[in-house]
Formats: sequence, structure tokens, C-alpha cells
Amino acid sequence: MRHAGGKALEALGGLLADIRKQGGLVERSPGVFYRKGRAFLHFHEDPAGPHADLRPGADWERFRVETAVEKRAFFSRLRNALSQG
Repeated sequence: MRHAGGKALEALGGLLADIRKQGGLVERSPGVFYRKGRAFLHFHEDPAGPHADLRPGADWERFRVETAVEKRAFFSRLRNALSQG
């Protein structure tokens, strides 16, 4: 599965805009976010729809982010991970 390219990221524009408003993240390249100098979040293109990979701790968690419900669930998990310090 490849990392999301420009067209796929453009389709996630609203979600990315909300992510960019969160404190503590550095976007080193479009759609690739680091936290405390460590890879934290990036996106993939997949035939099943776009996915976000989030690393709130030691392991990565994968979230499909195609529908509004999926995006809200992912964003809730992201905010929770950011609040954990």
C-alpha cells in the first residue's frame, strides 16, 4: 500500500485542515506528521479507500477515513492520543 499522493490528500482536505490546527504536530511533508521528533501520522491510498496510520504509542493503528463517520472516529482517536502527552 503506497503513501497517499497529492490527489488523495486533496480529497482529505477538510480532515487535514483540522489536523493541522492541532498543537504539537509538525508536518514534514504533505500528510506526514511528526510528534516529538517521531513519525506519528500518515495516510495511504488503498483500493478499499483512504487510510490513516496513527502511532499513539509503540504500535501503529490503522483507520479507514473515507466516510464522515470514519473521519470522526479517527479524529476522536487522534485527539485522545494528543491529549495523552
